[in-house]
Amino acid sequence: MTQEPRRAAGVAATEQAWNARQLRALQRPAWRLWRYRAPAVVLGLSQRELAWQLHDAPLAVLQRRSGGGAVLVGPWMIGVSVALPASHRLVRDGPVPAYRWLGEALARALSVGGVQCSAVPPGQLRAAARPAAAEWACFGGLSPWEVVCSGRKIAGLAQVRTAAVVLLVGGVLLQRPDWELLCAVLRQPADEARRLDAATCAWQQAAGGAAVDHDALCARLRAQLRAALMERPSSLRSTPRGS
Repeated sequence: MTQEPRRAAGVAATEQAWNARQLRALQRPAWRLWRYRAPAVVLGLSQRELAWQLHDAPLAVLQRRSGGGAVLVGPWMIGVSVALPASHRLVRDGPVPAYRWLGEALARALSVGGVQCSAVPPGQLRAAARPAAAEWACFGGLSPWEVVCSGRKIAGLAQVRTAAVVLLVGGVLLQRPDWELLCAVLRQPADEARRLDAATCAWQQAAGGAAVDHDALCARLRAQLRAALMERPSSLRSTPRGS
């Protein structure tokens, strides 16, 4: 990878570094929201070989510890990281149940301004009417407790589990991502962008093109996280958001 894309990684690189620190040395529950100034591609754990093929990409390409497909972060997205002790009541019952509280919290935060979102239970996945998945991209598929709006994915989730820590991460689409850019960087056919459009719904699209108040939506996300974790804001460590 060239030095220029590495310098351009910005908040996306800071996010991955923060996540790694929590997995190494978590002292108590911690969470953070991320807002990205510049676009970057974040590859899933199983896509590590793909990273070597993208050394000449026109933007930063990063690797994350969690699974799933590629994510194009940028100004259109809010990222979420939540690190909890593996014994915490919200994550101790296993990977799939651990997603439920976060998916439902995101759905509540996004259901404003006439937008109605829901987290999809495992038993309803088959009933969800969706186009054929673009499995190479996170937002091309749908997993239990991820968030949909009118059957289309608006928030994706992933996690990393160690003996001591569970790290939950999420990405929320506030505006339409540059799917064409993601396809170009990952050398996918141009019509894959249309498939991703059909499978996803950004908050602004669901709101009929209304202006996105990023600060207000971040405030709603913070409130829902605090409520779900049942912690006083002063006792739950939340570092300032990325910018």
